[in-house]
Amino acid sequence: MTAFRLQLPTDPRWVNLAEKNLADILTDHAYCEQKAASTCISLIQQYAEYTELVDQLAPIVTEEWGHFRAVLNELKKRQLPLGKQRKDEYVGYLQQFVRKGVSREEQLLDKLLMAALIEARSCERFRLLSENISDHSLRDFYYRLMVSEAAHYVLFIELARTYIDKDQVQQRWEEWLQYEKEIMHRLELRGDRIH
Repeated sequence: MTAFRLQLPTDPRWVNLAEKNLADILTDHAYCEQKAASTCISLIQQYAEYTELVDQLAPIVTEEWGHFRAVLNELKKRQLPLGKQRKDEYVGYLQQFVRKGVSREEQLLDKLLMAALIEARSCERFRLLSENISDHSLRDFYYRLMVSEAAHYVLFIELARTYIDKDQVQQRWEEWLQYEKEIMHRLELRGDRIH
């Protein structure tokens, strides 16, 4: 299970919109990396007894924080300030799909799959930027991040399969993919957001 298998690809016009809103895209991206680090910290805190999860996610915290600093550097190179954090509608909708009133393991499954899906969508968007944005230094920057996000996506899926039955993981992953497709249909195409 290494293919992203996102059910709805990003509209190709997104890159053109993003390029016109570079300050906003970089700011949003910085906060996405910050939230990715926070998500890993939260999972470690909530599931501290799961040794493999702790061991695998601890270095991701450092890596995501490094990405945050790298995006800050890209802003500084362009003499752009870090803008204010804005509400992430995409993640807000995903959070609504995390089941309540289920077992602790089922909640872990949903949290890991949600994290995997965010990484998969980020990776897809970074690929588009790496192939199409006119700023060649940003092409290289987003190519490196695309590779990293792909590894994170796979890690979250593999962690789910470590602790939960593989068939159950696969079935729930298919449900998440379908739900994410519906979200993507619902959201306005915006060039000032990574998601």
